[in-house]
Amino acid sequence: MSSQSIAAQIVASLNASGVKDFLLSPGARSQALALAAEQLERAGLARLTVRLDERSMAFTGLGIANASKKPVALIVTSGTAVANLFPAVMEAYHSGTPLILLTADRPARLRNAGANQTTNQVNVFGFAAPCFDLGIETSESSAAEVALNALQQALIDRRPVQINVQFDFPLSSSEPNAKNVVDSVRRISVNSPTNTKLGVPVDNHTVVIAGAGGSRAREFAEAAGLPLLAEPSSGARFGSNAVKHPLAALEKLGDSVRKVVVFGKPTLSRSIQKLISESSVYVEESEDYGRFDPFANVIASADRLLPEGQADKAWLDQWRLQQLSNARSEFVEFVWDKSDRLVLGASDLIRVLDANAEPKQIEVYSNRGLSGIDGTVSTAIGVAIANGPTVALLGDLTLLHDANGLNKSDLPDLDLKLIVGNDRGGNIFTRLEVAKEIDEDVFTRLFKTPQNVDLGKLAQAFGWKYVVCENLVELEKAWGLRGTVLIDYQLAD
Repeated sequence: MSSQSIAAQIVASLNASGVKDFLLSPGARSQALALAAEQLERAGLARLTVRLDERSMAFTGLGIANASKKPVALIVTSGTAVANLFPAVMEAYHSGTPLILLTADRPARLRNAGANQTTNQVNVFGFAAPCFDLGIETSESSAAEVALNALQQALIDRRPVQINVQFDFPLSSSEPNAKNVVDSVRRISVNSPTNTKLGVPVDNHTVVIAGAGGSRAREFAEAAGLPLLAEPSSGARFGSNAVKHPLAALEKLGDSVRKVVVFGKPTLSRSIQKLISESSVYVEESEDYGRFDPFANVIASADRLLPEGQADKAWLDQWRLQQLSNARSEFVEFVWDKSDRLVLGASDLIRVLDANAEPKQIEVYSNRGLSGIDGTVSTAIGVAIANGPTVALLGDLTLLHDANGLNKSDLPDLDLKLIVGNDRGGNIFTRLEVAKEIDEDVFTRLFKTPQNVDLGKLAQAFGWKYVVCENLVELEKAWGLRGTVLIDYQLAD
C-alpha cells in the first residue's frame, strides 16, 4: 500500500472514533500523516495545529486533551523528533491523559545500518506508552485496525499509546483523501468501567485531603461535615467545608487528626504528606492519577468513597478559624480571584496559593502528574485553544523553560494571559534544607540560578503584548488587556 493510503486509514480511523485534534511538528518522513490531517481539517472534521518545536507541540496537545477531556493525536517525523515528545508523554502517563503518538519511521531494514535520521523508535517510550509498529507491508485494513486498537487501549487505560508507522518512498501523494475514508472505517466506543464503592466511618479526628484530580472531595467532605484541605489544582477548593488556610490550620490542629480521606494526588505540601504518612488512610482511586499510596499505609481504597456518619460542627469550625500571612499571598490571591480558568505552573507560587487561596469554584489545570516545570506555556496555550480565555500563573524560570512555547505561528487568535511572578530565579529552592547548609553564593549558583533575560524583548520577539507591574494597582490596570499578554509582575528576590 502507498504511504498516503496507510496514513489516510490511520488518521480517518482515529477521527471517526472521536479524535478531533491533531497536532503536528513538520518533517519529511511524516508528510503523509500531515496531509491526511490537513485534509480532515479542510473538510471541517478536525482541528490541526502546527508547532515548530516537538516538545512544545506535545505539551500543547496535553493541554487540549486535559481541557477537552478527549484524546489528542500528535504527529512527528523520525529521529530526535520522537524523543522530544517524552516529557509530555511521561506527564500524560502519570496524569491519565490519552495521547495518540503518531511517530513516522523509516523502513525496518534501515535500523542499525547507519542510515540517516534512523534509530530504534519501537517502544522508545517504554512503560509510558505501548508501541504498535506498522511495517511497510501493512495493508489498509491492518492499519485501520491497529489505529483503533491503539485508541481503544489509550481510552481504557487512560494513557498514551504510540503508533510507529514505517514509510518508504514515495512518502506522500494527493490521493486518497482522508475525508473520503472517514465514512467507510469502523468505529469504536468504550464503556465506562463498573465502580466499586466503599463506606468510610468518619469522626472528629478525620479530615479530607484533595490533590490534583480530586474534585469529588468536596461532595464527600460536605456530606460528612469534615474539613476539606484542598490543593488549588484539585478542582475541589470551594464550598462551605474548604479551609482557606489549610497549612496554618494543620500546624495547630494536625496532632488531633487520626484519619485522612484522600482524593486525587496531593503533592504540594510536606506537612500534608507528613500527615498522610502518620494517619489511617482511605483513598478514592483517581480515574486520572490512579491509586495514591506513597507511604504504603492505605487501609482501603475504592473507585467511590461514601461517608458513614458525620463529624460535629465544632470540629469543622476550628479548622476554619486559622489564618496565615505570606508576603506573596496578595499577588497570588489577586490572580486567583480574577480568574475563571487558570493554569498553574509548578513554581513557588502554586504553593503560596495553596496556603492562602480563598475557597472558590474555578476551572483549574496544572501538570501535577510529575510536577515538572517544563511545557507550562504550551500547556496553557492548549487549554486556551480548547476552552477559550485563560490565565496562567507561573514563575520566571517556568516561563523561560518553555520559551519556545511563546511561538504563535499557526495558532488561532487566543485570549491568554501569562502572569509571571518574577523574582529572577528559583525561589522555590529556598524551601530546601540545603539552603541553610551551604554558602549563599554556592546555593544561588546551583539552585536559585538567577536569570537576567529581558522578558519584554522576549515577548516582543514572539509577538506578545508585554506589561511590567510592580504592584496590584498596576496589575489591575493591565488585567483588561486581551489577546496574548505577558504580564511581568515584579516580586522581591
